[in-house]
Amino acid sequence: MKSTATKLPNQRNSNEHPPQKPRTPFIKLSGLKTMQITIDLPDNLALTESDLRREVAIALFQQNILLIEQAAHVIAMDVDDFYQLLVDRGILTPPSDPDDDPKELIFAHLRLSLQQVKESNLKPISELWDGIDD
Repeated sequence: MKSTATKLPNQRNSNEHPPQKPRTPFIKLSGLKTMQITIDLPDNLALTESDLRREVAIALFQQNILLIEQAAHVIAMDVDDFYQLLVDRGILTPPSDPDDDPKELIFAHLRLSLQQVKESNLKPISELWDGIDD
């Protein structure tokens, strides 16, 4: 099976050494630099392109190459749903108190909000609470 081209965020060149300790890369989801890769896989492999993308995004998140929101963006998944996928696989542990928000999601939403401010993608305050009761 020949996979179609897949775009992933370009974090570093393949000949560069990974950073010594995990770092939080600056996120920019719109206008994200991408690279295109083609992977030849055996025909009998029971993975779709979507499955492969998901597994690569999870692996890059686990290796601290992508932030949770970047990995979710790679597979076009909402960050909250991607977080739940990581919890379901035992990669992340949810807070012991179900009323507490997970710190990974708090930080992800803060980074996304900061990016929206930088892009002047703001909502009028009158729309801030629209749909909260839904």
